[in-house]
Amino acid sequence: MIVGIPKEIKTHEYRVSMTPVGVDELVRGKHRVLVEVDAGAGSGISNDQYAVVGGQIVDSAREIFDKADMIVKVKEPLATERKMMREGQVMFTYFHFAADRTLTEEVLKTGSIAVAYETITDTNGRLPLLTPMSEVAGKMSIQEGAKYLERPMMGRGILLGGVPGVEPAEVLIIGGGVVGTNAAKVAAGLGAKVTIMDVNIDQLRYLDDVMPANVHTVYSERLALRRLLSTADLVIGAVLIPGARCPKLVTREMLSIMQPGAVIVDVAVDQGGCCETIRPTTHEAPTYIVDHIVHYGVANMPGAVGRTSTFALTNATLPYALKLADLGYAAACKANRGLAAGINIDRGKVTNQAVAEAFDLEYAPSSAVRT
Repeated sequence: MIVGIPKEIKTHEYRVSMTPVGVDELVRGKHRVLVEVDAGAGSGISNDQYAVVGGQIVDSAREIFDKADMIVKVKEPLATERKMMREGQVMFTYFHFAADRTLTEEVLKTGSIAVAYETITDTNGRLPLLTPMSEVAGKMSIQEGAKYLERPMMGRGILLGGVPGVEPAEVLIIGGGVVGTNAAKVAAGLGAKVTIMDVNIDQLRYLDDVMPANVHTVYSERLALRRLLSTADLVIGAVLIPGARCPKLVTREMLSIMQPGAVIVDVAVDQGGCCETIRPTTHEAPTYIVDHIVHYGVANMPGAVGRTSTFALTNATLPYALKLADLGYAAACKANRGLAAGINIDRGKVTNQAVAEAFDLEYAPSSAVRT
C-alpha cells in the first residue's frame, strides 16, 4: 500500500501524523510511505529522519493525495484538501463530523473512506485514539484558562492558586472523563478550588476517591450548574458524547449570572461545544467576549505543543495504521470491530449513526463490516 503523510495546514497546527518510527514499521512491512517536505518540522522531526528509515520526501500535498491509497493526518481535511480526496481513498484522521455539516457533505461527495480516530473503540469500549489528545487538552485547558484570567487578557485578574490571605480561583469542570480528570489534576496542583460535574455517579465516586482535598464532585443538573456558574472564575467544558454533537449545557442566558471577566475554555468545541455561545477559534486569535465572559474555543489545542502531542498521538494510532495498511480497510475492520467503529463515511454513505442523526442523513452500516 502507498501511505501518505501530508503536512498539516490548519492554523498553528504543529503536529504530524506519523513519527519516523511509524514510517520505519510501514516500510519494513513492504509499504511505500510518502512524506510531504517539512511535515514534521513543527514537532522537531527533520526530513532526513524520515528519509533514513525509507520515507520518500515529496514536494507537495497534491502528489500525496494523487498517489496514496491511505492518507494519515491529524486534523480533519480542510477545503483545499477535500478537493484532492478521491474515490476509494482511505483518510485516517480526526474528523468530528457531527459538528460540521460542510465537512460531512463534502467528504461524502469524494467517495472516500473516512476512518475517524475519535470513534474507534477498544475491547473495553474506551476511545484509545481520543484519550492521548484529551489528556493534553485537559492539562492545557487550565494552562490557557489561567492565562486568560489575567487582566491584560480581559479576564478577572485572578491568580488561579491565590496567595496566603487571598482565596484561590474557583474552577468548574463540566464533565469527568479524560479531559475533565486531567484538567482537575492540574488545577488542583496549582491550588485552585475545583468542582467536577458529571452525570455518571460511578465516575464521581472514583474521582472523589483519587482527587486531592481541594477537588469536589457534584452531580450534573441544571440548578447545580447555575449555582456553580455564578461563582466560577474558570469554566472548563469537558463533555463528550462519542461521535455526536455536544448538548448545550451552558446557555446564553446563563452568562448573565456569571462574574464579568470569568473565562470559559470549551474543550468540546470540536464536537460543537457544551456552551451555547462557543465557536471554533484558532491559536492566532483564541478568544472573544460575549456578555463580558471570555470565551476560548481553539479547536486544535494540542497542536500548540506539537512535539509532545505528536508522540503521544502516534503511540496510539500506529497499531491501527499498520492494520489498515497490512490488510486494507475492509479486512482490517472485519477483523477488529473497534477499528470498524471508526468508519464514519464509506464511499458516499454515512456509516456512523450519531453523524447521520446530527444532520438528518440516511444511515447505512459500512459494507466493510457487514456479515
